[in-house]
Amino acid sequence: MSLACCIPVAEGVYCIACARWLWLKFLYNAGHESENWSLATTEEFEPIPRYCRLILSVYEDDLRNPLWAPPGGYGINPDWVLLRKDYEETLGRVSPYMIYLDHDHGDVVLGVRGLNLAKESDYAVLLDNKLGQTKLCGGYVHNGLLKAAVWIFESECEVLRELVEKNPGYTLTFVGHSLGAGVVSLLTIVALQKQDRLGNIERKRIRCFAIAPPRCMSLNLAVRYADVINSVVLQDDFLPRTTTALEDVFKSLVCLPCLLCVMCLKDTCTMEEKMLKDPRRLYAPGRLYHIVERKPFRIGRFPPVVKTAVPVDKRFEHLVLSCNATSDHAIIWIERESQKALDIMMENDKALEIPVQQRMQRQASVERGHGEEYKAALERAAALEIPDENLPLSYGTFSELEEGENSSQSIKDISVASSTKQRDSWDKFIKRFFDEDQSGRMVFKKS
Repeated sequence: MSLACCIPVAEGVYCIACARWLWLKFLYNAGHESENWSLATTEEFEPIPRYCRLILSVYEDDLRNPLWAPPGGYGINPDWVLLRKDYEETLGRVSPYMIYLDHDHGDVVLGVRGLNLAKESDYAVLLDNKLGQTKLCGGYVHNGLLKAAVWIFESECEVLRELVEKNPGYTLTFVGHSLGAGVVSLLTIVALQKQDRLGNIERKRIRCFAIAPPRCMSLNLAVRYADVINSVVLQDDFLPRTTTALEDVFKSLVCLPCLLCVMCLKDTCTMEEKMLKDPRRLYAPGRLYHIVERKPFRIGRFPPVVKTAVPVDKRFEHLVLSCNATSDHAIIWIERESQKALDIMMENDKALEIPVQQRMQRQASVERGHGEEYKAALERAAALEIPDENLPLSYGTFSELEEGENSSQSIKDISVASSTKQRDSWDKFIKRFFDEDQSGRMVFKKS
């Protein structure tokens, strides 16, 4: 009898708990994540709309007669497109990409397009991953995206090396959207570990802009490469926040809202400390740029504002229950809203009438600020004891996969071999990036 009396009480407590969770979850919006971040400047955000248009141009069959050009066109010279590869030429290893020599901005650009919903090979790349399957440079990465990145590097490193050597003052930039964003993020790490194959190009000349990236690397790697890799996220985009296996997401496209609600509940009930201590948990890479254009309980879009930071905790940890969670992932919307944000920044700069000398001083100040923020992120990761390992610098654990070896077996062998080596602590890692001045303070090393 007493047990039967407790059942209604338990049901009532459960309903109250669920109602409270729903209320808090609907109050949670994308602006909460970046509310304490600093505003991005015109100089650092200026190339992003341009790279969005370049990625869009990869979708065109004929750049001289484009069919899907945004207002104002792609802004590229077809004569400067040095190489294009479609699905037939990539053999399904990676989505189509393009190499563009931008003489106007002194830039060698490799752009990779996003997922094609009609191509099984793209799904195969994105879904080729298991929790903790592949290690790279002391962290964990997405296995399928890493294999695609290595394929591009092996195919195009000679071309890129020749371009870099012929244009010594140019930067080397990797850009991509969605699936392509994950590929170029890992391609950047591969390029940094194999700089000799790119003519020993300096680290400061290599950049990456990942537009709406998937979570493709562990937290220690995401923070460590924040000086090179930049991720751009529009408002409520679901993919940089998706921690559940992507296979489950794409199997549930028919009932995606149901899956998102389950994922939200799971993330809400998981302790943040547990998330951070899990070395296999993947994150959006590098420095984050968050374009915010909507506010809670407001109708319509507002003038977009761009926030930037190198966060350690609260790094797009929770999904946002929003009807725009999927539309904010579209490259067309990202290009449009990023251009609006840039136009607003330029209008504000013009209104202030900043002289050239002061503009240069502001740019130098921004670079110093980013260096200090990068240092603070590394120190924060060290304080939280984020796992970090000193593994051999290699492409990953699948190099013999083409000969028929099992990937998981290769990973196990490398893990056993590496466990006999001494692991670096975060203190030693920080010493690689910082020096002590005469007063004993930590000073960021100059490249």
